[in-house]
Amino acid sequence: MCKNILIGGAWPYANSDLHLGHIAGLISGDILARYFRLKGFNVMFVSGTDCHGTPITQRAKKEKKTPKEISEYYHNRDKETLEKFDFSYDLYTNTDTEFHKKEVMKMFKRIYDNGYIYEKIEPQAYCDSCNKFLSDRELEITCPKCGQTTKAEQCDNCGYVPTIEDMKEGICLDCKEKIVLKDNKNLYLALSKFQKDIEKYVEENNSLWRINAKNETNKYLKQGLVDRAVTRDLDWGVDIPLPEYETKKMYVWIEAVLGYITATMKKCEEIGENWERFWKEEYNPTIYMVHGKDNIVFHSIIFNSLLLAMKENYHLVNTIVSSEYLNINDEKISKSKGNGVPAIDLVQKYSVDSLRFHLINNGPEKKDSNFTEEALIATNNGELLNKFGNLVNRTLKFKELEEIPNGKLDENIKNKIEETYKIVGENIEKLEFKEATNKAMELVEIANKYYDEQKPWIQKKENIEEFNNTIYTCSVIIANLSNIFEPFMPTACEKIRKYLNIERKTWNLIEAKVGVKLENIEPLFNRI
Repeated sequence: MCKNILIGGAWPYANSDLHLGHIAGLISGDILARYFRLKGFNVMFVSGTDCHGTPITQRAKKEKKTPKEISEYYHNRDKETLEKFDFSYDLYTNTDTEFHKKEVMKMFKRIYDNGYIYEKIEPQAYCDSCNKFLSDRELEITCPKCGQTTKAEQCDNCGYVPTIEDMKEGICLDCKEKIVLKDNKNLYLALSKFQKDIEKYVEENNSLWRINAKNETNKYLKQGLVDRAVTRDLDWGVDIPLPEYETKKMYVWIEAVLGYITATMKKCEEIGENWERFWKEEYNPTIYMVHGKDNIVFHSIIFNSLLLAMKENYHLVNTIVSSEYLNINDEKISKSKGNGVPAIDLVQKYSVDSLRFHLINNGPEKKDSNFTEEALIATNNGELLNKFGNLVNRTLKFKELEEIPNGKLDENIKNKIEETYKIVGENIEKLEFKEATNKAMELVEIANKYYDEQKPWIQKKENIEEFNNTIYTCSVIIANLSNIFEPFMPTACEKIRKYLNIERKTWNLIEAKVGVKLENIEPLFNRI
């Protein structure tokens, strides 16, 4: 595998707080970033807040604020939430920075000059009362398939995607007046031209993709790729760098995904690195895109088509890391139901390590999963406190033990540690994160069993050499657990490194330092 790793986390809209489903969908990126850093690879982990588009302007109208005020508020909230969940982004930015807008406009012009963006006139929903063209989100229709009232972008009830004909009887959501269809001029991306290229790309790269990514991508390819509008009638967003389009802005789906490149450019500019090492074919990088299943085609098809359209030797995305949905108390997260509890509220209530571990071990990796606080508490008290925390506590706080003793590492335990590094690493690289946490926890269970069998409380009285060997061996296990659990629970692992005076994280077996004073040892986890 190449040692230049680019990991992109999906860009959340700046119109509401991140809920736990967002965290569950994005945490895979942090696992990968932390793991590959431990392996010594050159990692760039980027994302940001999507500040443009109709959801932000609608929120601004509702709160009687400007779109900029709304986007800045939620960008800061998102950034704070992700930091509290220990996400280790190299850069978490937003799409309203001047740097992003300038670079995206250059890319847009390049794609246009290469002949992949063209002008097209076609009917579009228009509100005479509001005197403006409407986006699908601003229009209410009766779904012709199921008869339910829904926004025109997609039926909330049955998932049907309306055609322009279905919108003839639509109602403007702002003024509640009936709309008309009126010709409008827009620019379109010639997505259809990339059908064969994307088919070939998917066939060569999908070995690690989850089934939802394969199925969704192949569904669109089987239907045939359709050209998509890249401009819209808005006054909030990224300008179109072409004459006669001064009143329009870029569609967010094109400028937000290009943000993975602009964020890399920005960070590399700050640290004196060459951004092309993460994006250009000659450097053979490995690129992961991490998101929920509703974002698959934007990364597997559209983003890769944009990379091809620039004709600048971009390396296409290697791996789509797409999660399923996280439900809350057996209900799908819904704004109308108000059950999408802000993630920042939960991380202020519970341990970040417990939340992270629980979401990884019980999350929507391959199928929709359900979150309850009762299940989180069971994970914390049963798996983390009683097993992992207990091992650390009874080893490092053994009565009258002042420092790590000079002992001999049990050879069987050494082999188990090395085997755990190997199998956990293999699971992470195969995107089997739940299984990776299970295998890591097996080492904790092996350590507890070893401790119980050795009976150090008896050894201390009868055979001090055996006692020293037992405590030293358990200390070595704990030291290595600080590496093995680093991708999953970095805060707890940092505590362990502090206790044992471990200076550097790595993905190799390490020994415990003999003579380290065991002072101020606090519980890794608290009972809830």
